[in-house]
Amino acid sequence: MKKYLQILLFLLLVLFACTNKKKKDVSLNLSEDSLSIYFSLANNIDLPFEYKQKYNQRAFDIVKNQKDDSVKKVNLFKIANRYYNMGDWHSFQNVSKLALEKSINSKDSANIAKAYTYLGDYYQSQTISDSAFLNYFRAEKIYLEINDDFNLAKTFLIKADLQLAQGDFFESEITVFKALKILKDKKNAGRDIYDSYNLLGIIYNEREEYEKSLEYHNKALVTLEDKSIPLDLQLKATSLNNIGFVYLRMHNFNKAKEYLRRGLDQEDLYNGNTDLYAMLLDNLAVSKLKSKELTGLPQQFYDALKIRDSLKLESGVIISKIHLSEYYAFKKDTLRAIQFSKQALNLSRSINKIRNTLDALKQIAIVDPKNESKYSKEYIQLNDKLLKAERNMGEKFSRIEYETNEIKDQNSNLQEKNKTLIYVFSICTLIGLFFYVYKTQQAKNRELLFKQQQQVANEDIYNLMISQQNEIELTRIKEKKKVAQELHDGVLGRMFGVRISLDSLDKIDEAEAASKRKKYLAELKHIEEDIREISHDLNREKSELINNFVVILNKLFDNQRNTYSSELQTSFDSHIKWELVNNTVKINLYRIVQEALQNCNKYANADTIKVEFKSEIDHLILSILDDGTGFNVKRTKNGIGLHNIEYRATECKGTVTIKSTKGEGTLLVVKIPIDQKINLQKNDI
Repeated sequence: MKKYLQILLFLLLVLFACTNKKKKDVSLNLSEDSLSIYFSLANNIDLPFEYKQKYNQRAFDIVKNQKDDSVKKVNLFKIANRYYNMGDWHSFQNVSKLALEKSINSKDSANIAKAYTYLGDYYQSQTISDSAFLNYFRAEKIYLEINDDFNLAKTFLIKADLQLAQGDFFESEITVFKALKILKDKKNAGRDIYDSYNLLGIIYNEREEYEKSLEYHNKALVTLEDKSIPLDLQLKATSLNNIGFVYLRMHNFNKAKEYLRRGLDQEDLYNGNTDLYAMLLDNLAVSKLKSKELTGLPQQFYDALKIRDSLKLESGVIISKIHLSEYYAFKKDTLRAIQFSKQALNLSRSINKIRNTLDALKQIAIVDPKNESKYSKEYIQLNDKLLKAERNMGEKFSRIEYETNEIKDQNSNLQEKNKTLIYVFSICTLIGLFFYVYKTQQAKNRELLFKQQQQVANEDIYNLMISQQNEIELTRIKEKKKVAQELHDGVLGRMFGVRISLDSLDKIDEAEAASKRKKYLAELKHIEEDIREISHDLNREKSELINNFVVILNKLFDNQRNTYSSELQTSFDSHIKWELVNNTVKINLYRIVQEALQNCNKYANADTIKVEFKSEIDHLILSILDDGTGFNVKRTKNGIGLHNIEYRATECKGTVTIKSTKGEGTLLVVKIPIDQKINLQKNDI
């Protein structure tokens, strides 16, 4: 039963998990579908501004919750684009900055450049030309680094348009030709080539090079034969308007009217590009006025003004009112002429458009001769201000390019310096590593040589101990033979004689037997003393056998006493069970004593040297004290003799303590752990 319940519970969990997954998938699909719908609605020109803004905000709310990937950045740019189209500049700037931040975090160069372009568009819309130029220039540099020629050319065109707006015609021309140089080798670049030719036509028209202007406007018209360029953009009407405007400035009014009428005749122009329709209509009305063809006037001026006013095109409204002032001046209606020129002047002043203000001042000075000097003076001042501002802006653009390039060069120099530093550091590191390995290997070789020397010394001591053991063994054998001979020849013979004599007592009378028995008992007592003496000799032999290490040390001490004048005092703790101390410890202790005595002989000039072996709980203590000159322990820390002593103590898992002061002698204490009780128990077992 329990097993079935477990299976049922497992199936329910699987079903619940699948249901949750389906819900998540459905929710994800709904979000994606909603996002697509919101994007479409936010770009619908037929919806009111508030609705488009609301739908774009909903799309933004969905995108904010998406994971940070390329899809999110694409959607952020779509949202920014729709804010741009609806003229919500504050929201456009915020979303563009967010897109830039996400692109920088993911190190996405292409999208970083795109975000800089969007920010440039924002600053251009706010007529903050230097900030716009800086952002376009940043985008240009990134596109150049990643070899994105197509977007680089587009950025050149945007920059050129900005330079044109600031009256920097020469630099604008150069920038357009940079774009054309790239675009001529690109496929599907018809629209951008058109924009390049059209921009050049406008530049040359501003510079009053009308023939060159017409040449490039006609090239732009030819480019529109490319079928990849959408017809609904009304680019043909744009070019026809521009050509008509060039002819208007050339005072070839008939040609101007011809091209402007062709522009107005373009299919669905009014619905497709109402602003352009108003411009063509206004330019045609001016051409008629200049050629004294007054049919349809002033209604065409009023129609153009009405459209521009409804679209809130303030600069267009100013131009329309100036043209109406010109019309009424031609008709000798001075009152209306002054009225429209004043309206144009007041509006241009309110929106701070200097070029429009200059045009309005020029017109009002003509139609209001009484105040001509006042308006002319203001015109001259404003014109000087405009020229100065354009010159300053051109210099600022050049300075931005120079400073940005200088920063880039500095960064490049820093990168080169950093590379050089990295190379130098790497080489130094390799050299340091080489010396470290060399020194380490050298130290290892010295340590190996030292160990080999220690091994040889240990073997010598071990051989000495074996030799001593053999000598003791030979002595023991001799002693055994001697004891056996004494027992056999002496004790056994005498005991045999006493036994025979005792047996003979049974054959004699009791009185004589008693005196002889005393004699034989005395003999037995002598035999007992002889046996005890032999037993003592055997015990001494065993002690010498066990304590052969002490014998070896005593030989070393005897050699020290015979060779050097200093007094040597030695003591051995009787509680030390030398038979339980392993040979490695004995060998190292011997070498430590030998090394310490050599140091005393060479350096200490001691009168007395004391060597003492003591037994403590679980430890064997060797202390060597002299009353010599002493030394500075810190300075002599790395001496070879002391190093050898420390090395040997470490091999025995022991410690070394050295206490010394100049003129007060030296105390060397070696403490080695041993466990004689355990070893004794093992031996007893």
